[in-house]
Amino acid sequence: MIDIRCETLSDYTAIAEVNTLAFGQKNEAKLIENIRNSNRYISELSLVAEVENVVVGHILFSYIDLVGEETLQVLGLAPLAVSPQFQRQGIGSALIKSGLEIAKAKKEAIVIVLGHPHFYTRFDFQPSVVYEIESPFSVPQEFFMVKPLQNYQKRYKGKVVYPAAFDQV
Repeated sequence: MIDIRCETLSDYTAIAEVNTLAFGQKNEAKLIENIRNSNRYISELSLVAEVENVVVGHILFSYIDLVGEETLQVLGLAPLAVSPQFQRQGIGSALIKSGLEIAKAKKEAIVIVLGHPHFYTRFDFQPSVVYEIESPFSVPQEFFMVKPLQNYQKRYKGKVVYPAAFDQV
């Protein structure tokens, strides 16, 4: 049984550990810390997945900028991590679904992710170029994806600019 809830202060160490194990490095754990200490952090969109009261997964959505004719705050999904021994059991998917539900309830317009198309297209993410949204990374375009939510409007286009919290990753 997977339990998904918002992170609490007492989860910080476990979240860092899950990310370090999942990615094999500390960059993502440091990123989470940087975002938490910035004005881009959204507490209700930092979620943990627990199995038998142990944190085994984490997802973070935070504000990033979409710079076009105007600068708009949109949601960036990063990182998503599941402890290696709990991967491929639907935990990451459950975290994404829960996060997207909260994002919709908060009336957010769009979610942006850099990730594997095979995984994220299951949640209706599409290449960002479809929406005239430009990636700041030199990656194949299918890896930089967006999911419009119910408040999406055509004015959401331009180049994605990640805040300073992402600089060390």
